Amino acid sequence: MPRSSPRAYDVSLEVAVAAAQLDTSALVPLAQQVMAGESVPAGTSLSILVTGDEEVRRLNLQFLGIDEPTDVLSFPDSDDQEFIAAAGGAAHLGDIAIALPTAIRQAAEVGHGLDAEVAHLLVHGILHLRGYDHIDNPPEEKRMREREEHYLVELGVVHHH
Repeated sequence: MPRSSPRAYDVSLEVAVAAAQLDTSALVPLAQQVMAGESVPAGTSLSILVTGDEEVRRLNLQFLGIDEPTDVLSFPDSDDQEFIAAAGGAAHLGDIAIALPTAIRQAAEVGHGLDAEVAHLLVHGILHLRGYDHIDNPPEEKRMREREEHYLVELGVVHHH
């Protein structure tokens, strides 16, 4: 099946925290590139939220029952369907929340730029929405890391995790 054009996706980005140090203009094209590479059907939407640690912690508790912050959360639209029709009949892949303060700390810890860290978190989140799962599954973790590196290298992003 031919890949969809990256422009064939409806990706929304909300930045809910001060993010002057982050090149947000690169996030939507990156998401579209990964969606195309992972054979997401054309017309599918994705929502990305860049927010603070407390909001991600709240979402983690509310939806996953885990009362702690994390770097990225992915919420598929439905666990029992690959896609669910959104308003107007369009498919929605899901929602991704990225904790910017955590991304800043992680980038400093591993010695690369914030843009590279957020790019990694976004790719990681989209791969989770496509069914990849690295938790307690070493073969799947390896496969997921390979896909992450594929997109990050393809876009010229240096990542050191």
